[in-house]
Amino acid sequence: MHPALQGLLTIFIGVSGCIGYFYFSNLILDRFIFPAKGPNAGRNITRANMVRPWLFLLPAMIALGLYLAYPVIETLRLSLTERVPVPGGGPGEYDYRWVGGENYAKMMAEPKFWEAMRNNMLWLIVVPAFSTAFGLLAAQLTDRLSWGNVAKSLIFMPMAISFVGASVIWKLVYDARPEGQEQIGILNAIITSFGAEPQTWLTIPLWNSFFLMVVLIWIQTGFAMVILSAALRGIPEETVEAAIVDGANPFQIFFKIKVPQIMSTIMVVWTTITLVVLKVFDIVFAMTNGQWETQVLANYMFDKLFRANDWGIGSASAMVIMLLVTPILIWNVRNARKEMR
Repeated sequence: MHPALQGLLTIFIGVSGCIGYFYFSNLILDRFIFPAKGPNAGRNITRANMVRPWLFLLPAMIALGLYLAYPVIETLRLSLTERVPVPGGGPGEYDYRWVGGENYAKMMAEPKFWEAMRNNMLWLIVVPAFSTAFGLLAAQLTDRLSWGNVAKSLIFMPMAISFVGASVIWKLVYDARPEGQEQIGILNAIITSFGAEPQTWLTIPLWNSFFLMVVLIWIQTGFAMVILSAALRGIPEETVEAAIVDGANPFQIFFKIKVPQIMSTIMVVWTTITLVVLKVFDIVFAMTNGQWETQVLANYMFDKLFRANDWGIGSASAMVIMLLVTPILIWNVRNARKEMR
């Protein structure tokens, strides 16, 4: 069958299935379960109206349950088992042996895991702080400028680039050629113009992690700027005018009047970027592949799952990432709801 025809047929079956489900489920509810007739007609109508929203939500709840809950449960199961070849089985045939917390113990005994944890902690401190600070600064400085929208567009533009694309751009910035050759990397071109030797920036332990963080800060600053710019515009003009009348200078107005009023938005931006940082993988994978002490948790998980083919430890590291992300995610959703109210 032609792919286009197959697509149309799939859409038709899907839409017809939804219409059929809603029509017949209502029919069964109103005619057979809670019929609107007889001595209990009034009570049945009330009951049917209470059940009807849940009836409509049921397919979505089942789909979301399978989509969200099943991967978590399966990952947890894999993290507590060890994959072993089936005796006498062919290649690719595996069985799963229960090992309890052994995979977690092995993972925590590996120096690479603690290197990834240390680097993730560094990323968590540096990237959200600098992205939010630069975003707030850009929002404040461009808010009253006639060409502010152009500046905002330029700052926001990196958000449109994929993490891998941004990594390629910044890899060229950090590029290093042997001494005596023309340097195409901006950093080495600058320092060699002053007579210094070219540096392989991405191989310098500890500092190379900061060079990688710059890429994510560059991308996330635009996101922070847009959200904080909207928050700054929501501040009542009366409070600012009152501060000016009382003799406050621009720094006092900014730090003592504006920032406290948008603190909840700042925290939402901060925690949203924190979630991105905990899942960072593409930048490290594309620029250093976790070498030279730049390993992070997501890249460590990828290494274990798809390179070492160790599903037990790989799944255990996935559970660690999920445990780190979940509390921040819940806190972020609660704050976003509070902000909306």
